[in-house]
Amino acid sequence: MSGAGPDGGGSDDPTGPDAGYRALRDSAGVRVLGRDVLRVLGPDAATYLQGQASQDLEALAVGSSAESLLLSPQGKVEAYVRVSRTADDAFVIDTDAGFGEVVDARLRRFRLRVKAEIEVLPWVCVAVRGPRAAEAVAAGHGAVGTPGPVLVLPVTWPGFAGIDLLGPAPDGGAGSWVGPPAVPCAAEAWEAARIEAGVPVSGREIVEGTIAAEVGLVERTVSFTKGCFTGQELVARLDARGSRVARSLCAVVVGGGTVLTATSTSVAPPVGAEVWTSDGEHLAGALSSVAWSPDLLAAVGLATLHRRVVPPEAVSVRWTGGDGVAHELGAEARPLPLVG
Repeated sequence: MSGAGPDGGGSDDPTGPDAGYRALRDSAGVRVLGRDVLRVLGPDAATYLQGQASQDLEALAVGSSAESLLLSPQGKVEAYVRVSRTADDAFVIDTDAGFGEVVDARLRRFRLRVKAEIEVLPWVCVAVRGPRAAEAVAAGHGAVGTPGPVLVLPVTWPGFAGIDLLGPAPDGGAGSWVGPPAVPCAAEAWEAARIEAGVPVSGREIVEGTIAAEVGLVERTVSFTKGCFTGQELVARLDARGSRVARSLCAVVVGGGTVLTATSTSVAPPVGAEVWTSDGEHLAGALSSVAWSPDLLAAVGLATLHRRVVPPEAVSVRWTGGDGVAHELGAEARPLPLVG
C-alpha cells in the first residue's frame, strides 16, 4: 500500500502555516492526503460488507458514502474507513495511509464462499476544507483536457467542513482538481485543524485495542437499526449503558504562559508526552497528536484520557527532551471539538 502517513503528503504551504490555517478557517485550504483505497466488487459485495461493517451499507444509495468501522469479534476497532457505493454491486473503501493492508486482510479473513473481489486502487486523495471549498473544487474540477476525480465526497469536520476528491493521481498535481481560492496547507496547519475538529486517525488516536466509544466514533460510524455485524455485541452493550467508558478522547490546550518546569516557554510537547492530573498524583494519558494553533496561540493536542479527568479541567503535560531535560507545562483538558 502507498501513502504519506497521518500527516498527508504533497507540497508544503509556501506562505507559512498560519496562512494555510487561515485559509482552512476563512476560505479554502487544500492538501494531498495519504489515503489507501480499495474496491469491493461482485454480486455478494453489498451483503458481505453489510455483515462486516458497523454502518448500514445496504441502505447506502449509489453515489453516496458513509463512515464506518471494521471491528474485531471482540468489538475493538480494526479499521476506521469511509465506504462509497459506486454501483449496486461495487463499493470503494478508503482509509488512513498505511492501513489499507489492515482493511484488505480483515475483509479477506471472513470472505468464505462470497462472490466478491477485493482490489487495491492506486488513487490519491486531494482534500479541501473551508467555507469556500465547493468554489475551489468547481474552479478546478473538469478543466479541459484534465481527467477529473472519480469520487467527490463531502466531509463534515466540525468547523472545517469540505470535500475530498479521490481518483488516479492527476498529471498536473492537486492544482488540476482544485482552483482559486484554495491555498496549499502545510502539515502543521492541517494537523491543527484536524485536532481542533477532534477527528481521530489510525496509528495515533486509533490503535490496537481502541473502543469506538473512547474516540467519539459511535455516532459517526455505527447503525443500531441494521442487522448483525462482526463486533456488534460490545458496541451495543456500551450504548445501552450510555457509552460510559474508562477513557475518552479530549483536547489538550498546552501552555498559555504557565511553565512549571522547562528550559523555555517556547518548548512545545511532543507526541507521547504524558498528561497528568493537576494534583500530580495520576497519569491520565498521553498526547497522540500535537500542533500549534494560530487561533489559540498555544499548542493543541489530542489525548485519550482516564475518566478521572472531566473536561474542562486543569492538567499538566510532562516529557523528557532529547537532551535529557525534564519539562512540565500547565495545560487544560477541554471537550471536543474545539471549534464549532
